[in-house]
Amino acid sequence: MPIPAAEPLFALLDRLGVVHSTLEHPAVFHVGEGDEIKASLPGGHTKNLFLKDAKGRLWLVSALQTAKIDLKALPATIGSAKLSFGSAELMLATLGVTPGSVTAFALMNDKERRVSFVLDKALLATEPLNFHPLVNTATTAVSAAGFLTFLDALGVTPVLVDFS
Repeated sequence: MPIPAAEPLFALLDRLGVVHSTLEHPAVFHVGEGDEIKASLPGGHTKNLFLKDAKGRLWLVSALQTAKIDLKALPATIGSAKLSFGSAELMLATLGVTPGSVTAFALMNDKERRVSFVLDKALLATEPLNFHPLVNTATTAVSAAGFLTFLDALGVTPVLVDFS
């Protein structure tokens, strides 16, 4: 069954030759929900944080769901000002998704490249990587190499961080 909101993503992945598979499931809004779904899917499952720093710069952090992210220490690591969560309105305006559906795949909607991307090294070391495909009623898996191809096609260079 097609997922209308995800079709542009799937079309882009297909154009790039990135193999992907998607499992539809009930909506999952937070890390810790949907553990039974994740148990049936191999690979790294993600937590994604949409952040804004005190200077107005926007950040998207994608990490393994088990990663401990210290928002007070992160600015020194990534070169940002003090961080807080970005608003739902700003998320929709820049990434085209709503809370609960934030995903690294939404970087495709950031045409002005306002959002800096922070990627967990441990997540990148898993196979496959699992993200929501712009909606939280499905999970899409891609290889780490495929994900890097996706980012490269967008012109996005991630800031790699070791959250362990």
